[in-house]
Amino acid sequence: MSEEWMFPKVKKLPKYVFAMVNELKYKLRREGEDIVDLGMGNPDIPPSEHIIDKLCEVARKPNVHGYSASKGIPRLRKAICDFYKRRYGVELDPEKNAIMTIGAKEGYSHLMLAMLEPGDTVIVPNPTYPIHYYAPIICNADAISVPLLPEEDLTEDFIKRLHDLIKTSFRKPKAIVLSFPHNPTTLCVDLDFFRQIVKLAKQEGVWIVHDFAYADIGFDGYTPPSILQVDGAIDVAVELYSMSKGFSMAGWRVAFVVGNETLIKNLAHLKSYLDYGVFTPIQVASIIALESTYEIVEKNREIYRSRRDVLVEGLNRIGWEVKKPRGSMFVWAKIPQWVDMDSLSFSLFLLQEAKVAVSPGIGFGEYGEGYVRFALVENEHRIRQAVRGIKRALEKFKTKSGSST
Repeated sequence: MSEEWMFPKVKKLPKYVFAMVNELKYKLRREGEDIVDLGMGNPDIPPSEHIIDKLCEVARKPNVHGYSASKGIPRLRKAICDFYKRRYGVELDPEKNAIMTIGAKEGYSHLMLAMLEPGDTVIVPNPTYPIHYYAPIICNADAISVPLLPEEDLTEDFIKRLHDLIKTSFRKPKAIVLSFPHNPTTLCVDLDFFRQIVKLAKQEGVWIVHDFAYADIGFDGYTPPSILQVDGAIDVAVELYSMSKGFSMAGWRVAFVVGNETLIKNLAHLKSYLDYGVFTPIQVASIIALESTYEIVEKNREIYRSRRDVLVEGLNRIGWEVKKPRGSMFVWAKIPQWVDMDSLSFSLFLLQEAKVAVSPGIGFGEYGEGYVRFALVENEHRIRQAVRGIKRALEKFKTKSGSST
């Protein structure tokens, strides 16, 4: 089909690389193949039962089915601020420093729309979650990639690269976009890293937008820090906190932007023209989730840790050397050196031969090439099945190519 139907703004968006994997996945499933889907980071764990019960209870009330509040009902905004106080020791004002969004993706995209004018730029790590890069493009602004390399010292190499990029840019970037634990690389940072970023942002007069999607998923004693724990960070930064992963409420579309008052005021004003918020019973149930014991999240985190161990140990056992991530719900795996394929070809190969769906690294940017991303969204039995399939596929590849590890 020709692209004549595309409006100019849509033409700026390349075909989603992941769509090519999905097309083959759906084709194989229609043919009766059993595909272990470790591609999309779509949680398979249901929310806690008492949260679902509260949703059902409130939904039966006759007066909750009208439009809701775009900013989020006041008690929900108070609940997220109280959560940040308990979890991170961060003081936030529900009226000034918090707004509910319809998922982090919507919140981030509309924040970019509120912030950016044509010709503005933001700095985005590469590789990155695609919307981080393309939301500014959709806004007729531009995104400048800064390499985020697993083998580097982030506090020194990455921050130096950021500093140099800001200094040499023709037009000073409006914001730095970050997300740690990082998707897709699973890289994690400490609070000192954020201190350095905040210091740089203040010196150069740029905003920081931190997508904290995997706030609740840290392993082996690692607790992902909030950038707002840094003294003075609220002067230049906002953070997106999502209930999709830790609370396993992805389809409910509940997230928050918290932090700098100016950014939140602008986002709230824009959103007042665009939406009427999330269904009120979902907001009420989200209050119950945030006010519950943190054991809900810890239980889900333990499930992801166990899946991580099964996958990584299984891959290493069959000769594919992969490190265990300290955070996120992903495993970022460098394609074995003896496999002469790019990441898209290798992903299609694994789908066809191993019956396992993964995400090709190139879909996250040019510096993602050479890697694939596994999402920990199937149970341990299915992950073991995936490892067996990958083992057969790699053995078949070696037989065909005459390669050896």
